[in-house]
Amino acid sequence: MKKRLGDILKFVVFLGIGIFFIYWFLLKLDKSERDAIWASFLSAKWGWVALVMLSSIVAHFVRALRWRLLFKPIGHNPSINHTFGAVMVTYLANLAFPRLGEVMRCAMLRTSDKIPMEKSIGTVVTERLFDTLMFVLIVTLGVLLMFSSVKDFLYDALSQKFSSLPTLAGIAAGGVVLLVVLLILYKVFHEKLEQFKLYRKVADMVRGCFDGVKSILHLGPKPTVLFIVYSLIIYFLYIAGGWIILQAFADTAGMGMQPAFVIYLFGSVGMMISQGGLGAFPVLVWQALALYGISESTGLACGWMLWSAQQAIVIVVGLAYQVYFSLLKKKNTEA
Repeated sequence: MKKRLGDILKFVVFLGIGIFFIYWFLLKLDKSERDAIWASFLSAKWGWVALVMLSSIVAHFVRALRWRLLFKPIGHNPSINHTFGAVMVTYLANLAFPRLGEVMRCAMLRTSDKIPMEKSIGTVVTERLFDTLMFVLIVTLGVLLMFSSVKDFLYDALSQKFSSLPTLAGIAAGGVVLLVVLLILYKVFHEKLEQFKLYRKVADMVRGCFDGVKSILHLGPKPTVLFIVYSLIIYFLYIAGGWIILQAFADTAGMGMQPAFVIYLFGSVGMMISQGGLGAFPVLVWQALALYGISESTGLACGWMLWSAQQAIVIVVGLAYQVYFSLLKKKNTEA
C-alpha cells in the first residue's frame, strides 16, 4: 500500500512539473507569439517528421537487439519480437509512472518466454548502468564541444542579474581548490562517512555501476563488440532525430549535427524532470536552439514536433504490443 502511494505521488509530481512548464511558457506568450508558434508548426515539412518517427522506432529496435544479448550468458534466448515488444511497453508504461516500465518489460518476457523476473531484472540493471555511463560520457563530450557557446550564453544570462562575474581562470582555480578540499575531506572522514546509510547507498550505487559495466565484458568478444556497436547506433539515432527535425523548418534547415547534439543534451534533461518530458522537453529544446539565434516560435515548434513524433510511436506501437502480450498471456493461461 505504501509503495503504491509512493508511485502515485511520483506520478502526480512529475505530471505536475510537465503541466507547470506548459502553463509557464504559454502564460508568458502573447497572442501574436502563440500564433507564430502555431504557424511554424503548420509550416513544417511532414516528410521529415515521418523520418523522425522512423529513426525513433529503429533506435528502439536496436535497443531490443542489445538487451537480447544479455540473456545468452544466463541461458535464455528470447525472440527479437518479444524483446522489442517489451521495450515498447517499457516506454509506454514510463509515460504513466516513472520506472514502472522497467518492471513491466521483465513481466512481459516472463509471460512470453518463461524467463524468471529476477534474471531479467538483472539484465535491465546492467543495461541501465551502462546507459548511465554512456550518458555521462556524452555530456562530458558535449560540454567540451559547445563550451564557448554555453559560456557566452550563461554569461549573458547571469550578467543581467549580477553586476560582476568571476573570470574563467577564477572559476577553474575555484574548481581545482574545491576538488582538492573534497579529496582531503574524503581521506580524513572516509571511515566516519561509512557510518551514514546515505553514503553507503551512494557508494554501493557507484560500485554497482562499474560492476555492471564490467559484466558486459564477460559476454565474449563478439557479443561485447556487438553490445558497444548497438549502443553507439542507439545514441547516434537519438542525436540524428534532432538533426532531422531541424530540416523540417525553414529557419533551421541546413543546420549541422552540433545543434542536434545540443538538442539531445537539453532534451534529455527535460525527459528527466517531467513526466515523459511533457512541457519541459519542448521548452529546453527551444533554449538549446536559442544558443544558435533561432527564434522562440521556431524553437518551441521544433521542440513540440520532435517530442510529439517520438511519443506518438511509443503510444501506438506500445499499445499494440500491450494488447499482443495480454492475448498471449490469456492463451498461455488457457493452455
